[in-house]
Amino acid sequence: MNELLIIGHPELMAERQRWLAALSRERRLSDKTVVAYERDTRQFLHFLTGHLSGPVRLSDIHALRPGDLRGFLAARRKEGAGARTLGRGLAGLRSFLRHLEKKGLANAAGAAAVRSPKQPKSLPKPLTDKDALTVVTHEAQLAEEPWIATRNAAVLTLLYGCGLRISEALDLTPSDFSGTPTALRIHGKGGKTRVVPLIAAAVEAVRAYEKLSPYHLVDDGPLFRGAKGGKLQAAIIQREMQRLRGALGLPDTATPHALRHSFATHLLAGGGDLRTIQELLGHASLSTTQVYTGVDSARLLEIYDRAHPRA
Repeated sequence: MNELLIIGHPELMAERQRWLAALSRERRLSDKTVVAYERDTRQFLHFLTGHLSGPVRLSDIHALRPGDLRGFLAARRKEGAGARTLGRGLAGLRSFLRHLEKKGLANAAGAAAVRSPKQPKSLPKPLTDKDALTVVTHEAQLAEEPWIATRNAAVLTLLYGCGLRISEALDLTPSDFSGTPTALRIHGKGGKTRVVPLIAAAVEAVRAYEKLSPYHLVDDGPLFRGAKGGKLQAAIIQREMQRLRGALGLPDTATPHALRHSFATHLLAGGGDLRTIQELLGHASLSTTQVYTGVDSARLLEIYDRAHPRA
């Protein structure tokens, strides 16, 4: 008998297949992520089968409690799964349960009540060029509402394309993008103002959002709106980035602020000088920029030897 029929009744497995198909077709997740989510949910159903002494039914999924999910995570940890793997697995289970909940077949509240495994602390790291470019695309966004997906993509594009802090991006107004803007005047920390060039991709991302936004965007009001029309909160973007990490298999250090790191690091790798990057970031001291971009003494000496006339 097929393994899938052993661990779950046909009705449940059919819904699981519909969910997996939707991840590829509608959510446009990578094949690698879909395979990982398939494996994670299969392992969870195997776990439940052991407890129930038989194939899992939709009614069993509907009756899930937070303790069931915690028990699964504990079992996986005992098998050697790390925090990152467990976090991705929980993200997959939450997605599957939300799929069932929309059809009235399950309650996803139990999964939402389970905290993701605590990740080991590490210094903020920039994303790779490829990952950063993927994260800021509209296609990568997980929001189901098209206008929210374009909004999230626009915000993330500003963080990576202009090196903005998330608070700076959310403080922008429609007037900042009136006409054909080529730069942004940003009011940063300590009341300091800096001018940041606007790349075409950032303008295009904002225009796409403005076109789909269901709210009237007044010139002096907030550019980015929440689902209910108020000013978008940073926590929403941080939560969306967390979902992207799970969907794209990105490291736990891939946060909205890491996109600002990536902006600086990739500029430096492309030949930008520290002083210019310092001004673009709005750092008070060059030493902060040095740490921020991960520049070590060897890199500084390399720059010195290449550029100094007496080197």
